[in-house]
Amino acid sequence: MKHNKLTKQAGLTLIEVTLVIAVLLGLISVLFIGVGAYKEGSDRAKCILNITNTQKAARSYQNMYEKDAGQILLLNELVGPNRMLENTPVCPAGGTYSYDDAVPQVGEAYLTCDYEAGTANAHAPKSTAGW
Repeated sequence: MKHNKLTKQAGLTLIEVTLVIAVLLGLISVLFIGVGAYKEGSDRAKCILNITNTQKAARSYQNMYEKDAGQILLLNELVGPNRMLENTPVCPAGGTYSYDDAVPQVGEAYLTCDYEAGTANAHAPKSTAGW
């Protein structure tokens, strides 16, 4: 009498392997989308921090040298070794900064960024009241 022993081999079929790869690719794509949004947000925050720090430097310079709003204040008076800012600020997203050539009025920013101006992604503080 013959006994046929049917043994089931352990392993995954081609369809199961393909399904696992497809799920992993989907999860990786979601990860890349999230990282891109995180990078945009961090670039915006860094740019706004540059604007804020430059504003503080301009106000400190104004107070130290008793300048009035509207008087000439060039960027090279603020930036450099042993000055208010060590390095010239650079937008991390590639925007271009525009500087005012005068001490700003209260509520006005000394530095502005043109990156996606007028959109929700603009690199501009929500409010400059009290600046």
